[in-house]
Amino acid sequence: MIIVKLQGGLGNQMFQYATGRQLSVLYDTKLKLDLSFLLDRSLKEDFTFRDFELGKLNIVAEFVKLKDVQFFLKEDFISRLKKRFGRFQLFKEENFSFQQEIFSKGKSIYLDGYWQSERYFINIREKLLSEFTPDRGTLSKLNENPVLKNFREQILNNQSVSVHFRRGDYISNKVTNSYHGTCSYQYYNDAIGLIKQKTGKPHYFLFSDEPEFLTSLDFIKEIPSTTVTSNDPHLDMHLMSLCKHNIIANSSFSWWGAWLNQNPDKIVIAPERWFAKDELNLQTKDLVPSKWIRI
Repeated sequence: MIIVKLQGGLGNQMFQYATGRQLSVLYDTKLKLDLSFLLDRSLKEDFTFRDFELGKLNIVAEFVKLKDVQFFLKEDFISRLKKRFGRFQLFKEENFSFQQEIFSKGKSIYLDGYWQSERYFINIREKLLSEFTPDRGTLSKLNENPVLKNFREQILNNQSVSVHFRRGDYISNKVTNSYHGTCSYQYYNDAIGLIKQKTGKPHYFLFSDEPEFLTSLDFIKEIPSTTVTSNDPHLDMHLMSLCKHNIIANSSFSWWGAWLNQNPDKIVIAPERWFAKDELNLQTKDLVPSKWIRI
């Protein structure tokens, strides 16, 4: 059995699931998800609480019983003994670089990390393309809402380019901002210009967790664009994936929107600087697929 600790938002949970799913396929064993970290609502300073986000996707996994894994979140003597000598071997991510040894740890393993590289799961891409589709209920919202249907039709019938602006706690939380930072306006200007050179007549579809912010950007007024407002992150990601090309933020959310894009000729532009801290940026060579363009 492979157990994966879920943490972070939708994009991070998808990375964690995908890596666990690859190991479950490799060892022909079950994948179980540990929600104990997400369910822990004890007060933490400058922390953004997240909910379980994978339930609206067509994932193939079960939930582990919380009482069987809660010791992984503790540091008392008994918990340390269980981690070292228990049934499941703890494998904790050392940093953001790809760790090949994950594939030699056997089929009874507890994964604690973010696993942000397609190298962990590229061999099961077709499975993930199927499993990371919105479930029937979520898709029905898209099919029954004329505004959302119009977004989809425009995306499918244009030289569509998704552009993602990550805001939220990247702006409002000082600790998160100092860790991640945000993409500069220069990055978006350069990315938009590069796309125009390569595609001819692009139409830009703008996605953001603060769409009202986009009206303040002068350079947006100079390009043909549509701001997508679905009020559902799963649908936003799905609509991103339908665009022909993608300009992503330093965000696992738009990373997945681009990765799920099945256009064989897609152009994906990603920021060279993924984190605010230099030491973390040195660990990102495996984070962005080699065919994507970093600027």
